[in-house]
Amino acid sequence: MKNTALITGASSGIGRELAWVHAENGGDLVLVARRGEVLEELKQQIMEIHDVEVVCIAIDLTEPGAVKQVYDQLEADDIEVEYLINNAGFGNLGPFYQHDWETDGGMIQLNVSVLCEMTHRFLPGMIGRKRGRILNIGSTAGFLPGPTMAVYFASKAYVLSFSQAIAEEVARFGVTVTVLCPGPVETEFFDRAHAKEVGMFKKAAGARKVAEIGYRSMNDGRLVVFNEWRLWFLLNWVTPWVPRQTLLKISRWLLAG
Repeated sequence: MKNTALITGASSGIGRELAWVHAENGGDLVLVARRGEVLEELKQQIMEIHDVEVVCIAIDLTEPGAVKQVYDQLEADDIEVEYLINNAGFGNLGPFYQHDWETDGGMIQLNVSVLCEMTHRFLPGMIGRKRGRILNIGSTAGFLPGPTMAVYFASKAYVLSFSQAIAEEVARFGVTVTVLCPGPVETEFFDRAHAKEVGMFKKAAGARKVAEIGYRSMNDGRLVVFNEWRLWFLLNWVTPWVPRQTLLKISRWLLAG
């Protein structure tokens, strides 16, 4: 396999669109998600159109040892990952004290721990080869506290901080790390988060456009990327000056609206 991209959460949304974009650019794929039938269908669709190789790994990454299992399988098959795209994640709407811990604990596991372990396992190979690109899917949520989506917002703040720190560590080895921070995107996220009726999510960007921006930015070696300039301006130049209590009230109003 050549120019291989490993994409987690590849069965839908941004991850699925990133698979198409990478195939259109002539790269091979390792697609990872829970839904094996959906992955196989995507594989067949891609291979019918593009002359690329596609490997599917159907696995629940939150299960103990799952990330290592993915890594070991690719090592055994002598597949080098040139592009690591950590896309898998989910959210959950509602007051934190009303959530069941299994859901929020699983969210932390997938959004934070799996992303970190994936990076930890595949990064040494990139450093050894002195080339490689990592794209972590963050969110504008990472710049704000999120009353009624407290764990999700906090998990994306972790992704934002972690990605920037790792990018600085590995820059001298020819490896880049990009964190894509989109606003609301038309994906299955809202169904799983029970957030379809939230006002701010009704004006969502298309997953294909967001994927294209993320992919291009990853190849350009950019650090923190937004899908709209208005979001860049708002989060970098407006919200830092808003008093914390006011920002919390605005954030809660947006999530309730």
